[in-house]
Amino acid sequence: MKRLLPILALCLMPAIAPAAMPQIELSINKHSLTAEVAGNDADRMQGLMHRRMLPENRGMLFVFPNIAHHGMWMMNTHIPLSVAFIDDAGAIINIEDMQPHTRDSHSAKSPARYALEMNLGWFRKRGIKPGMKIEGLGKAPPPR
Repeated sequence: MKRLLPILALCLMPAIAPAAMPQIELSINKHSLTAEVAGNDADRMQGLMHRRMLPENRGMLFVFPNIAHHGMWMMNTHIPLSVAFIDDAGAIINIEDMQPHTRDSHSAKSPARYALEMNLGWFRKRGIKPGMKIEGLGKAPPPR
């Protein structure tokens, strides 16, 4: 019986472990990145909370089920981030810098379909500004 317990534990691990978010490749002004897609309520609520680092050209794309003035905050988030709010056509509406462990609300200046979180200053370092278009959003799974 003792030999069966480790095998049983291994068999149950996939059922217990959280499912990985899908990933897509995006580009902005010839700069490529890989984004995890938070397309359901649980993933959108979790976001990048509790993570200690985010690789340089990786981020999280939030896909919202409705177009609205969405807002983001940084409770339980350890990494300083910049967020780009994006309209339904893929154009950046505004970019906001966010500090870790704050409850300050950072909102889209006009109705947004998406939000893309990257390391703090990622957009600025690449000269990415409001009005620029993000390519590849059509590959994102639909929101649930």
